[in-house]
Amino acid sequence: MARVLVVGAGLTGSLCAALLRRQTTGPLYLAVWDKAEDSGGRMTTASSPHNPQCTADLGAQYITCTPHYAKTHQSFYDELLAHGILRPLTSPIEGMVMKGGDCNFVASQGISSIIKHYLKESGAEVCFRHCVTQINLRNDKWEVSKQTGSPEQFDLIVLTMPVPQILQLQGDITNLISECQRQQLEAVSYSARYALGLFYEAGTKIDVPWAGLYITSNPCVRFISIDNKKRNIESSEIGPSLVIHTTVPFGVTYLEHSIEDVQELIFQQLENILPGLPQPIATKCQKWRHSQVTNAAANCPGQMTLHRKPFLVCGGDGFTQSNFDGCITSALCVLEALKDYV
Repeated sequence: MARVLVVGAGLTGSLCAALLRRQTTGPLYLAVWDKAEDSGGRMTTASSPHNPQCTADLGAQYITCTPHYAKTHQSFYDELLAHGILRPLTSPIEGMVMKGGDCNFVASQGISSIIKHYLKESGAEVCFRHCVTQINLRNDKWEVSKQTGSPEQFDLIVLTMPVPQILQLQGDITNLISECQRQQLEAVSYSARYALGLFYEAGTKIDVPWAGLYITSNPCVRFISIDNKKRNIESSEIGPSLVIHTTVPFGVTYLEHSIEDVQELIFQQLENILPGLPQPIATKCQKWRHSQVTNAAANCPGQMTLHRKPFLVCGGDGFTQSNFDGCITSALCVLEALKDYV
């Protein structure tokens, strides 16, 4: 039985796992490892410690589908709409720039429900807190070491974490990346920002006419979402949740500052924008060191194959662009590259 490891439980990794399962006829052991404590990657949904039904999307807020991708990726949209995972965004988002023919979708159960759907479809053994440190060649197999626990062997590896994390891996993989590939990978760049989730008690009123607001005049805050309102979830039993995304310049400036200090700075700016906000009962501040790709790998059609026998391939938005369709494109390219090796 082929043993396949996908590193990264974000959108590209989870979709690669689901597509692998669907397209493989023979027996397959499929593992998905992620260094975080839950799936989602940059499509993560946080829960209030007081009520798990009170949730906030700390990464991607909604999905924009262009007319081009509505055709080429129609089956993916149809599947998620049929399962009730996606539905049209109908709540008012002030300041959103709409292009002709675009459609926006929200995930009713939080954006990470897309990832959870694909992981369930994949039947993979999903392991969290598995931080890969080394990849070595051993007798025509890959030996993968992580921060804790014994190394494990695999026949095929798909790496979908942000490109700088691929370049940090130790072991034989460092010699398998050609000089040309290394230059391509080192040229990949990302923006950085923070997201702050605020969770409120049931019955709390946040009296604004919008569900989301883009802000162009603040040095710190770029976007605010009343997250439950964005998803049309208003309940007397579940408190509202609010998400703040910072600007990229703020994220870059305060990247190495403590989460506590950053959170305090965001709160100060928030008071100027929405004075008199009620006190949240819980907060979650997320640093996105690799938020969105600003420069993707050049001349890489959605993936980069580092080794063929045994097979090792990289995918993710670092090889396309940072949105839902970019990750689908990469997953399809990864599957095309490895189809002869599974």
